[in-house]
Amino acid sequence: MKNIILAACALNQTPLAWRHNLGNVRAALQEAREAGAALVCLPELCLTGYGCEDAFLSPNTHERAWQSLREALPETRGMVVSFGLPVFHHNTVFDAAALAVDGRLVALVCKRHLAGDGLHYEPRWFKPWPVGVRDTFAAPDNGEEIPIGDLIVDVGGVRVGFEICEDAWVARRPGAELSAQAVDVILNPSASHFAFDKREIRRRFVLEGSRAFGVAYVYSNLLGNEAGRAIYDGQTMIAAGGTMMGEGPRFSFREHVVTTAQVDLSLTRLAQSKTTSHRIHLPGRDHPLLVRTTFDWPEVGPCKHQDLVMEDWETSFSLKEEEFTRAEALALHDYLRKSRAHGFSLSLSGGADSAAVACLVHFMVRQSLEQLGEEMFRARFPFLKPGGSTPQGLTRQLLLTAYQATGNSGAVTREAAATVARAVGSHHLELDVSGLHEGYVAMVSEALGRTLTWEQDDVALQNIQARVRSPGIWMLTNVTNTLLLSTSNRSEAAVGYATMDGDTSGSLAPIAGIDKAWLRNWLQWVETDGPDGQCLPALRAVNVQQPTAELRPAAATQTDEEDLMPYPLLDAIERAAIRDKQGPAAVLSRMRVVFPQYPTEQLTGWVKRFFRLWSRNQWKRERYAPSFHLDDENLDPKTWCRWPILSGGFEEELAGL
Repeated sequence: MKNIILAACALNQTPLAWRHNLGNVRAALQEAREAGAALVCLPELCLTGYGCEDAFLSPNTHERAWQSLREALPETRGMVVSFGLPVFHHNTVFDAAALAVDGRLVALVCKRHLAGDGLHYEPRWFKPWPVGVRDTFAAPDNGEEIPIGDLIVDVGGVRVGFEICEDAWVARRPGAELSAQAVDVILNPSASHFAFDKREIRRRFVLEGSRAFGVAYVYSNLLGNEAGRAIYDGQTMIAAGGTMMGEGPRFSFREHVVTTAQVDLSLTRLAQSKTTSHRIHLPGRDHPLLVRTTFDWPEVGPCKHQDLVMEDWETSFSLKEEEFTRAEALALHDYLRKSRAHGFSLSLSGGADSAAVACLVHFMVRQSLEQLGEEMFRARFPFLKPGGSTPQGLTRQLLLTAYQATGNSGAVTREAAATVARAVGSHHLELDVSGLHEGYVAMVSEALGRTLTWEQDDVALQNIQARVRSPGIWMLTNVTNTLLLSTSNRSEAAVGYATMDGDTSGSLAPIAGIDKAWLRNWLQWVETDGPDGQCLPALRAVNVQQPTAELRPAAATQTDEEDLMPYPLLDAIERAAIRDKQGPAAVLSRMRVVFPQYPTEQLTGWVKRFFRLWSRNQWKRERYAPSFHLDDENLDPKTWCRWPILSGGFEEELAGL
C-alpha cells in the first residue's frame, strides 16, 4: 500500500505582479502543507501570470520569474511541488513546469503542444518541446545544471509525469506514453479560461485520463480575471483510476483555493497491470528521459472515501445563467481591484443592456461580500467609506448611474432606469442633455445653411443624441475616479448597430461577448429566479419593453429589431457566418431550415443585410472597449476574431443570392 496526499491549487495571479504572485504561491503551499499534502501542483505559468503577452520575450521577465522560483524553493521542504514559469533555453522560450523536491529543483518539464486557437497565442512566444528529447539547462543565477525536456521524474520510487494544459486536449495525449513508462501520477498545471459548458469537458479528460492511463491525475488552474479579458473559474480536480477523489469550488473570490485528496498508488499500479493495451517499456537506470531523485514520502493512514458534494447551482437547470452571473461577478471584482479604480460608472438608459450591466455589478458586490465577509471585502477596496455594510449600501459606493434624457426620451425608460437603480442600490443621477443635443443640431444646420431633417439626415440626427451623452458620463467618471462601463452586446457589434463615441464609450465592455436574445432571457431569469434565488423583480420595468435605441421621435415607434432583424435570427446568422465560416448561400440555406416561418425573400434580405453590415463595421469592432470571453463565439478582433477592415464585402456572393 502506497498512500499519498495530493493537492491541486487554483491561484488568482496577475501578469508581472511578482510580489503578489509569489505571495499567493506561498499561501497556497502553506495551506497544502497544513492539509498534509506531499505532492502539490500549481497552475501553468503561475510565477509570471499566463497573460504576459509579448513580455514573455523580455529578459527581465525570465530573470524575475527565476528569482521568484528561487525564493519559493524553501517553501517546498518536505514536499514535492510543481511551479509554472517561462524558461529561456538555447535562445528559445519554453512553457515549463519546474519540479522541486524537498527544497531542491530537480527538473524542468516543457510543454509539448501549444494552444494557438481562440484567444490563445502561445506559438507567438513559446516553442513546443520535441517529443523524447532531454537536455541540460544552466541556471541563470548560479550555473547549476538542471535536466530539462520531455521528462519523467522518479521521486523516491513514485514516478511523476506531466500533461501541461493543452497537452491533455489533443488527440495524442502524452499520458499514453507516460503510462507506458509506468508513471504513477500525472500533473496537469493549466491556464484554462472559462467558457460555458467547459467544466464537463475538463472533468471528462481528467477522469478518463486517470482510468485509461491507470494513474492518479492532478489538475490545477488559474482563478479570476487575470489579465483583463480571460476569466478563469479555478476548477481543480484530483482523480484516480477513473474516480473523482477531490474537486474544488469554482468562481471563488479568494486569492487561492487548495483541493486535496488521498490516493492509494498501489491500486492505480494494479490498474495499469490489468490494462490489456498497456505497452510494456522497461527503461534501465540510464534511460535518458528518466530523472531519479530521493525523497522520503510521509506516511499516511489508509485511504478514506471522500464524498464530493456539488453546490446546488452546479446542478441547476439554469446552469448557463448561473455560470454567466458568477463569471461576470468575479471578472468585474478583479478588474476593479487590479485596475485600482474607485468603482464603476454607467449610463443607465432604462433598456436591457445597461440594466444587465447594473445587475452584474450588484451581483459582484453581493457574491463577493458573501464569500469574503465585510472586512476582507473592504480590504480589497480600501477607498470605501465607513457605513453602508449591506450589498445595496456598498453598491451605492461602487456604482454611479446616470439617465441622460433628450427630447426623444420617454417616461417609460426614465422610470425603468430609476427602478433598476433603486433595486441594485446605485448612486443614481438624472441629466438633461436635450440642450446640448439641440445646440449641436442648430450649430451644424447654421454651418450648412439648411435645416437638418429626419428624411434627409436620419443617421446623423440619431447619432448626435448618443454622442452628447458621452461627455457627461465621462466627466462623472473622471471626477469619481471610476471605470466607465460600456453597454454594447455581441449582436450589435456584429452589425455595427452602435454609435462610436456614444453608447460604445467606456473603459470596459462586460457584455460585448453575449448576444442580445440570450441576454434578454437572462434578465427575465433574474427577474423571477436569479442566482441562488436572489431575484430582482424590479427588472419587469425593463423586460416588458421592446428593445429600442429611442433616438427617433416617439411617433416613429423605433425598435431595434425593426432597424435590423429579429435578434434570434441575427444571432443564428452570425454563428453560421462567423463561427462556422459559412458563405452567404450556405447561411441562407441554413436559415430557411431553422426559421421556416419567414418567407425566403425576407430571409434573403436579412442575410444580405448582415453580411454587408458585418463587412462595413470591422473598424467599429476594432475600437470597442475590452470585453470578457465567455464562450467560443467571441467577436473581439484583438484576441479572437480577426477580420480585414477593408474587404470586398461579399459583393459577388450576395449578388448570387
